[in-house]
Amino acid sequence: MFDQTLQFLTSAESADVDKALLTTPEKFLTRLTLSTAKLLAFIASDLDTSVDKLTTAQIIAWFEADSKRKQEKGINASVLKWDAKNLEDLTSDQ
Repeated sequence: MFDQTLQFLTSAESADVDKALLTTPEKFLTRLTLSTAKLLAFIASDLDTSVDKLTTAQIIAWFEADSKRKQEKGINASVLKWDAKNLEDLTSDQ
């Protein structure tokens, strides 16, 4: 089971970004980059590899596995806690 307290951007980190002398789009990109770095580190650890050795295929497979856990066992079983039930399926053209 995954750690349910896992955060990819803490309130303190977000506050630090808010204090930075950056434009709103730059702050968004900074938050995205900080959280992505943590997520990639988590994925690498989960796959028992280093971040620099992660491949595109491994990252996609990890996201697919996390999505499958969410579908089969519920949102609390997944690492990423977003719930996209109300969003249109962007892959409906398949």
